[in-house]
This record gives sequence, structure tokens and C-alpha cells, in this order.
Amino acid sequence: METTLTVTEAARAFSDLINRVVYRGDTAILTRNGSVVARIVPEPRRESTGLDLAAALESAPRLSPEEASAFADDIEAARRSLNGQALPDPWGE
Repeated sequence: METTLTVTEAARAFSDLINRVVYRGDTAILTRNGSVVARIVPEPRRESTGLDLAAALESAPRLSPEEASAFADDIEAARRSLNGQALPDPWGE
């Protein structure tokens, strides 16, 4: 939906205007003295994919075997403190 309003109206209801643009995909045309001075449009949304996650993980630093073991121990200790018991290893045999 496209809405035309004055700069003053936009300023008075700026939060609502931005919410309509972000959540409903509305476009706002701002006028001053009857002339169009600006247009507020939603930013195109880019959906994340598994490829994005793979790229992020690829660029992450690698843990040494000792660091990985210590990290796994930390996770297990955190799980025990939250639940009072160890959780089964879903990757275990």
C-alpha cells in the first residue's frame, strides 16, 4: 500500500510509519508544500539459507582437539547444571 503524507505528519507518527513500512511492506511518500520530497520503502528481505550457515562456519576458526574436548566438557557441565542430570549424546553409538 502506498500512503502520501506530509513531512510533519510523518514526524508526528514516525514510529508507526516505520512499523507499517517494515511489517506491512507499505511505501510512504513524504511531501512538503505539496511537492514530493522523499519516499520511504521497505528494504528487500533476503532469506537466510543453509549455504549462509555453511559459509559462516567455513570462515570460523577451527578448534584444536584439546579445545574441542574442553568445549564439549563445558557444554556437558552446563547441561547438568540446568537439568540436574546429563543428557544423552544424540550422536553416540
